[in-house]
Amino acid sequence: MNEQIVARHWLALIAPKAAPALATSTVLIVARIWNANGAEHSVGNAVLMTALSLAAAAAGACASVGRAGDPVIAGTAFAASGGLALAGVAGYADGLSLPLLLWVLATAVAYGLAARYWRDDRRTRVAYERHVSDRREERAHIERVETIRGTTQIEVARTGAAYAEQLAAALTARAMLPGFDPKTLETAGLPELPTRNRDA
Repeated sequence: MNEQIVARHWLALIAPKAAPALATSTVLIVARIWNANGAEHSVGNAVLMTALSLAAAAAGACASVGRAGDPVIAGTAFAASGGLALAGVAGYADGLSLPLLLWVLATAVAYGLAARYWRDDRRTRVAYERHVSDRREERAHIERVETIRGTTQIEVARTGAAYAEQLAAALTARAMLPGFDPKTLETAGLPELPTRNRDA
């Protein structure tokens, strides 16, 4: 019931949403720096990036085949393949229009893929919060019922104690009356009430 409330920093909330754009932007910036340092129209560099991109795509395809396929490894390999392809084209091209077009496409694809995972994560979180809320309501109901039961038992005990005190006071008062004789009650046929000081 008494859970600590943790307010997340606004950067922690924005960082996952900005990650795809930051990743594709970083690849574009590094590729353009590589372009300015001699990768422009370099066939050897283009062949290297193509081979690396194809190898990453093949690794992703192998990781996604069969029952033992791992979607996380496959997704990572395909993302690396796309990033290498973007870096290769952005490093090889002499203008900025084609790298920017590829950057926009890569960012849109990255957000499209990430949106599915964000949706699943949100569904899981909402389901968990509903489950926790239901459990809290159930426990609160049980707690209320037990509180009512305990209060009832205490009240019954108090009532019984008050009755016993009143009975003892009545018996004491009856025994102290002048002319009270328990034998007279017995001869009259009335039941005898127990007294404290009868045996004394």
